Amino acid sequence: MDKDDDLDTRIGAHIRAEREGRGWSLTDLAARAAVSRAMIHKIERGESSPTANLLGKLSGAFGLSMSSLLAGAEQRQGRLARRADQPVWTDPDTGYLRRHVSPRTDLPMDLVEVTLPPGTQVAMPASAYAFQRQLIWVLDGALVFHEGDTQHDMLAGDCLELGLPADCLFRNPHDRPCRYAVLVLRGV
Repeated sequence: MDKDDDLDTRIGAHIRAEREGRGWSLTDLAARAAVSRAMIHKIERGESSPTANLLGKLSGAFGLSMSSLLAGAEQRQGRLARRADQPVWTDPDTGYLRRHVSPRTDLPMDLVEVTLPPGTQVAMPASAYAFQRQLIWVLDGALVFHEGDTQHDMLAGDCLELGLPADCLFRNPHDRPCRYAVLVLRGV
């Protein structure tokens, strides 16, 4: 089993624990997240790798940020998170690569680095942005970010504070990868 498969297994187990901790059946979670019961079952058993969009829907159903949902599966402790030990998750549909950079501490924030491949886009439902505030900082390349009906054309160095929760689309229409950081403030 490679490192990504192991993370997918832990993500599935954490989703199951979140669901069971709330006393929800698979059917309850499927209805709240607008995701098929069969897909949730496959993810919980580690038979399928969830997409970024699906994780956004599940985290919204739980009332968590996607970072919080994934952090529960990433199991790191301490104040120093070395690059080699930072969990990396790849969206099986788009190749979107998510690296959880910040160490797991009691600070009310997560720092995530994302690489969005050329010519790809990832949609996130508004529910994935509830209960949190976020900043997006483009590190390299260019990002077209749709926040509801508003489009933000962002270049390296640009930083955006997200507004009220809205359906969002991260799009890279360019011919080179876009790398950006997301700072998620929890419970603010």
